[in-house]
Amino acid sequence: MKRNNRLWGALYLRRRWLTVGIGVKRWLLLLATGAAVTSMGWVYLLLSTNRAGWLPGRLYDGLTLQFLPLGWRIALPLIVGGLIMLLAVVKLGKNLVEPLREGPGAVVDSLVDYRLRDRGPHIVAIGGGTGMPGLLRGLSPYTSNLTAIVTVADDGGSSGRLRRELGLLPPGDFRNNLAALARDEALLTQVLQYRFGAMPSVATPGVATPGIVPPDGNGGAADEPAAPGLTGHAFGNLLLAALTGITGSFDEALLAAQRVLALRGQVLPSTLENVTLVAEVALPQGESVEVSGESAIPQAGGRIERVRLEPSHARAYPPALRAIFGADLIILGPGSLYTSILPNLLVADLAEALRHTRARVVYVCNLATQPGETDGYSVADHVAAITAHAPGAILDSVIANDNLSIPPETGGGRTQFVQPDAPAGVDFIRRDLVDEARPWRHDSAKLARAVLDLLA
Repeated sequence: MKRNNRLWGALYLRRRWLTVGIGVKRWLLLLATGAAVTSMGWVYLLLSTNRAGWLPGRLYDGLTLQFLPLGWRIALPLIVGGLIMLLAVVKLGKNLVEPLREGPGAVVDSLVDYRLRDRGPHIVAIGGGTGMPGLLRGLSPYTSNLTAIVTVADDGGSSGRLRRELGLLPPGDFRNNLAALARDEALLTQVLQYRFGAMPSVATPGVATPGIVPPDGNGGAADEPAAPGLTGHAFGNLLLAALTGITGSFDEALLAAQRVLALRGQVLPSTLENVTLVAEVALPQGESVEVSGESAIPQAGGRIERVRLEPSHARAYPPALRAIFGADLIILGPGSLYTSILPNLLVADLAEALRHTRARVVYVCNLATQPGETDGYSVADHVAAITAHAPGAILDSVIANDNLSIPPETGGGRTQFVQPDAPAGVDFIRRDLVDEARPWRHDSAKLARAVLDLLA
């Protein structure tokens, strides 16, 4: 049985090398052509030296296989020469890629996957928050031509502190999307999301030992305080802060991080300007107030009527515009409507690019309403808010979840699913998009299939 498994495994690996489009067979053919052309030169050299009488007759007869029938004189050099070339190519390739191998078939599998992703569709995702990394995670096995365009209006938590203390664009949403596109996503997500905090004292009794704890804590032991300047910061945020200091600008820091992490795509800001999100909020008492700051808006306790950016004329980041015009498909969301998606559309140049792009623009509506932002909203309400803030024909399609069978309390005390009523003027697509383990979030694989079906 084991022998048969090894045999089938070997046949499978050889078949993988014949996969169409991975760029191997064409170069082997070119190598064979080059060898044939070179052989013509050796034949003429042999004939010329024989005619000049420089070769003994027996040596010439041996070199030209005169002792064999004509058919064998043709076939034998072709077979032996081909086998020698094939052996040389295999051994050379093995020696070149040996340091990169991680098990049988690792090289060919990586090559096939890389080529297929490299030829995948160009997809741009626009938003921020925790929703977009799940989308990117689902799409990354199918294409490496992914671009995440991220809002820079975040001012809460570790990102807000770095923004205030260092004048840095908020790195949190960028960190999440970098982790989602990283080649070793499982490990790098843990590394980039690692937060500095307190760690139990393990050295000399009575001596505080600053350290780090993972986000979910390490249980039980008494904690000692860490350095106040690091407490609460995610490692990925500090990495981007350090790269900004090294490269001199946030956009160059993102490029450097993409090289370091070997991303399957790119992450770009919607603008490089230091913008603040301001909301007009209608309070339950009937009073309307202005709330400044992305993190403060959901805490206002009222209904958001409108949001805007200050300064209002922020310029779009040029590479983000180029990505939009070169896209095959553009996706808005999933993510917080007022604090993750709309801040990007409030950048006038970016919204204008969406109106004129050749690509289909699709809005992925959230599964659940967000307390303080979209309480009681249906799919049509989400679309109406987008249209009110970015007038003109921006949206072509809307994808929404229609699996409402999971009880709302499964997702937490205040979770309410968005009702999938059809918005006017757009193509409306309903799918089961629920992650059954976390029903308030999209399932990455289901969402990726729904998105790729639009390109079929």
